[in-house]
Amino acid sequence: MRFSRMITVVGAHACGELNEVITGGVRDVPGKTMFEKMQYVEKHADYLRQFLLNEPRGKVNQCVNLVLPPTDPRADAGFVIIEADYYVPMSGTNTICTVTALLETGMIPMQEPITKLTLEAPAGLVPVTAECRDGKCVSVTFDNVPAFVFTLDHEVDVPGLGRIKVDVAYGGMIYCLVDAESLGFAIDNSEAAKLVEVGERIKRAAAVQIPCVHPDNPEIHTINQTLFASPLQTTPDGKRSRNTVIVSPGRHDRSPCGTGTSARLAVLHARGQLAEGETFVHESLIGTEFIGRIRGTTEVGGKPAILPTITGKGWITAFHQYVLDPSDPFPLGFRVGDTWPASA
Repeated sequence: MRFSRMITVVGAHACGELNEVITGGVRDVPGKTMFEKMQYVEKHADYLRQFLLNEPRGKVNQCVNLVLPPTDPRADAGFVIIEADYYVPMSGTNTICTVTALLETGMIPMQEPITKLTLEAPAGLVPVTAECRDGKCVSVTFDNVPAFVFTLDHEVDVPGLGRIKVDVAYGGMIYCLVDAESLGFAIDNSEAAKLVEVGERIKRAAAVQIPCVHPDNPEIHTINQTLFASPLQTTPDGKRSRNTVIVSPGRHDRSPCGTGTSARLAVLHARGQLAEGETFVHESLIGTEFIGRIRGTTEVGGKPAILPTITGKGWITAFHQYVLDPSDPFPLGFRVGDTWPASA
């Protein structure tokens, strides 16, 4: 059989969030930095996103990582993060899944009990410490890029909700953080559909009313996602909270969300609720957990910032070869409004 395209991926999930890691079928792309490579893929090779994430090959609750040679000699590998609607500068679950795939398939040699490596994300270098045992990547800890607060308690006019207060912070993506209780949400699975609808409404309003631009990279701008946060709890093992992140075009991050956790750490620190070195457990809608910690402080464009470290776990779920038959009427796939809200 003759195929006009064949792409090999490793399927994985990080605490429930489905990611795939491209390991074959795509060559390197132009760009002096990984951010420029991301922009090249977005502008000139967007067929990858459509081919792999649209139906009939993909689904709305899926992301893909394109592993590339790094542009920085300090990195072991680079990767471009492709979500259903966006190319994003950084992602925690995609980092965890990419590390797990690279180590467990031998693309990067595994050292037991600890493997240290550095990934180059579009947002910057991401040092990683992976706990490894019996050929398995047991857990992944990564030092995320600096996280910082844009604004606290900013009032936003949201259609159907009126004026609500939100926090806005960067943790690798720009988040609008909302107190779930204030809107009557317990962050329970039974509320999942309503949380998506309200979260997208809040994001659209906040993105217009609170313009945000990263002070060091103006190409990173605009609120990407809404994070619903439950109250902070103090336990004998440290502080913890439940959360869920709404990812466009309208679905829940199944994991506790690594960049969302980083943004939450920045907000908690700015409010004096979490100190440097304290443990923070972030729980997802499905009950999985990431562990966050502030390893230090810094500044980004004159703004106070924190250095977040996130720990989570990933599991390989599949090995796929996606192919395109030249006669296939859907070379770039399609979307139907029952599961793709933006298509409704």
